[in-house]
Amino acid sequence: MAIDPEFQKKLQVFLVAALVLAGGRAAYIVYERHEAMKEDAKPRQETALKADYYVTPKRLHPYDLKSARQLTAQPVWVKVGYQLTYYPYDRARRTADFGHEAGMLLPLQKLAIQDVVTGVSPLAPEIKQVLACFSVEGKSYAVPIGAEKGSDFRIYSDDIFFIEDPHELYKHWPADVWQKIDAHEVQAGMSELQTIFAIGIGIPQGSGDYGSRTLHYANGGKPLVITFRNDKAVEIKAGS
Repeated sequence: MAIDPEFQKKLQVFLVAALVLAGGRAAYIVYERHEAMKEDAKPRQETALKADYYVTPKRLHPYDLKSARQLTAQPVWVKVGYQLTYYPYDRARRTADFGHEAGMLLPLQKLAIQDVVTGVSPLAPEIKQVLACFSVEGKSYAVPIGAEKGSDFRIYSDDIFFIEDPHELYKHWPADVWQKIDAHEVQAGMSELQTIFAIGIGIPQGSGDYGSRTLHYANGGKPLVITFRNDKAVEIKAGS
């Protein structure tokens, strides 16, 4: 079934976070490929960060509700925090309350997806939102992970969730780095990817290539401005 332009526009509105994530990952891969060409000229202490390039997280490639329900088979971890809003979900009525935002998913937040359903937002009544349902402290919530129009689905869960523990995927990272990530904090020497895992995605300030630039992080209401050189944080200060 062909996708009309209006459907594509609505998808961009509801799933911009997932698309930003995909773009960020693409930029990261391009950077790593460029840097890999200079591997022989760099000290061996760079090995741990170079190992990031060879991490290949599993993907489910869901194409409808049934395949998306593979998300319920294992825990998931949020790839980029402070980007996706979730809503109260009435499990008995199988409806999400889009009129009341419940919060935003945190960086690397671990979730147990209980079901994948569809629901209609008043902002786009002609499109069904694909919702991943989960519970936090006994309360039920739902977060949009795609959309359906007619029989056509667009599901972006592969760009939203890890289905493997990132602590295992990136087990080559030092313990002190993981302690900071788990506490949603940043320390000098952390890479851009490690910083994303800790406090979400940043917005570039001025010019500069990946790993050698300054970014502003909203950080869930506690903004930071971080400058990177050679893919290591060299200056961390409060933002506005």
